[in-house]
Amino acid sequence: MIQASEEMGAEAYEDFRRAIHDPDTVHAMMEDYRAGLGVDRVADDADQAAGRKIRCPLLVLWGARDDLPELYDDILGIWRDWAGDVQGHALDCGHRMSDDAPLELAAALRAFLNPSAMLAVP
Repeated sequence: MIQASEEMGAEAYEDFRRAIHDPDTVHAMMEDYRAGLGVDRVADDADQAAGRKIRCPLLVLWGARDDLPELYDDILGIWRDWAGDVQGHALDCGHRMSDDAPLELAAALRAFLNPSAMLAVP
């Protein structure tokens, strides 16, 4: 079995370990989750009630091996309730896209941000 330190890389793993052992960092992480269930939700509900949507193109990416596809049948459909121009797809990875599939993530971002350029991922 691959250890987290091997999968993430030693430097990233040490940063992660420092963060999760810092009470202020952990508190900030929990406050972010709390906001999503509280004040952020209130603001989101008000925006939807007023008919406000994200007006710029929106790229939605998720990991095919994460639990999101199991939790939601139509991920893009959910985002279409919030934005007019939605595109996206699953990447062959888990929750941490930038760690699990960095080249695929970079290619998807490049294609979205500059669709006319045919940039190859190194």
